[in-house]
Amino acid sequence: MQQMMQQVQKMQADMMAAQESLKDETVEATVGGGMVSVTVSGDQVVKAITIDPQAVDADDVEMLSDMVLAAVNEGLRKSQELAAQKLGAVTGGLGGLGGPGGLGGLGLPGF
Repeated sequence: MQQMMQQVQKMQADMMAAQESLKDETVEATVGGGMVSVTVSGDQVVKAITIDPQAVDADDVEMLSDMVLAAVNEGLRKSQELAAQKLGAVTGGLGGLGGPGGLGGLGLPGF
């Protein structure tokens, strides 16, 4: 039992380190042939939105809004994939942080 608790504590420490490292990693998503790009950190914070001046059309603001929305959503999706890769390596496929089969039922902080 003691060995299992040590393994769980090590996994928790590794998980916290992986979560912390995600703050320093970024992914980028572009739409509209590069007209709009978004940079999102691994902890899913939008860090930058870049809009090519050619994308700005006063007569079609809705299209620009759609491109920004699409870029943000794609950036967040990529960030979630990055986080799943990093954290999945730590948990060894235990089913996620709190989902079915995960460690959430153990009552450990961060799981």
